[in-house]
Amino acid sequence: MNDTQISDFILLGFSEDPGLQPVLFGLFLSMYLITVLGNLLLVLATVSDPRLHTPMYFFLCNLSWVDVGLTSTTVPNMLLNLRTHSRAISHAGCLAQMSFFLIFAGVDNFLLAVMAYDRLVAVCHPLRYLSILHPGLCARLVLGSWMVNVVYATMQSLLVQQLAFCPHVAIPHFFCELNQVVHSACADPFLDDLVNYLAAFLLGGSTLTGILYSYSRILASIRAMASAPGKRKAFSTCASHLSVVSLFYGTILGVYLSSAVTPNSRATATASVMYTVVTPMLNPFIYSLRNRDLKKALRRLFGKELRKACQFS
Repeated sequence: MNDTQISDFILLGFSEDPGLQPVLFGLFLSMYLITVLGNLLLVLATVSDPRLHTPMYFFLCNLSWVDVGLTSTTVPNMLLNLRTHSRAISHAGCLAQMSFFLIFAGVDNFLLAVMAYDRLVAVCHPLRYLSILHPGLCARLVLGSWMVNVVYATMQSLLVQQLAFCPHVAIPHFFCELNQVVHSACADPFLDDLVNYLAAFLLGGSTLTGILYSYSRILASIRAMASAPGKRKAFSTCASHLSVVSLFYGTILGVYLSSAVTPNSRATATASVMYTVVTPMLNPFIYSLRNRDLKKALRRLFGKELRKACQFS
């Protein structure tokens, strides 16, 4: 590919109506700030409370960091474009955004599978929970999630760099999404599509299979319990994670179904907001509202900061 042929890419975004730009800017700025503050508060509450230094909260903290990274890859650039009324992004910037998005989205997917395994061990082997999910294994699971997705994103980036693009490529999306970038090329994207679908089948399919297997074991274990309180307690430990998994995979499935049903790429871009912005924003609320230990940690954190403020005032 000859890079001198490409000056920049044009991100078409959601709408060309100038009257909507301030509304979109305010909406996405609010959502971004809520996402960052909510996830960072969750991390801070977990780190500050020794009682939450368990595998479940270790994975939850990593998920929060990844959610912040996922939204920070796309939303700030979109806000800048809305503010400056410029839709251009450089070729290098587009490839970088695409790569980081693939990494963060992939790690998010892997962590949900890891957290499903964490819930499997907690419900089916409660007495051996800490011995099975020891710190070394937890670290390897997180590190492995990063390594696999960094390799995948690097491979996709190298393949996209081999494609020939015309000057001023228009992408009907609010960020450089892999499928949109590949199909904006002048050349035949057959190889890129093949790798993309194969990776989606292997990576996405393996994590989803792991989640389904974990919850089938959990369901069988809960059904075998004799006491109703024990069943409720076991189910409550999985409710938050199950809600997040349903939201994550449900929104992604909705995006792909909408893209298959309608040829309107901007409708697909609008649907993509659900898993790129809305889901990371809601995750801290889902976990904090359903988790009494986390709510107590947040109250202690706010109480401690309030006491410090009163001492200085």
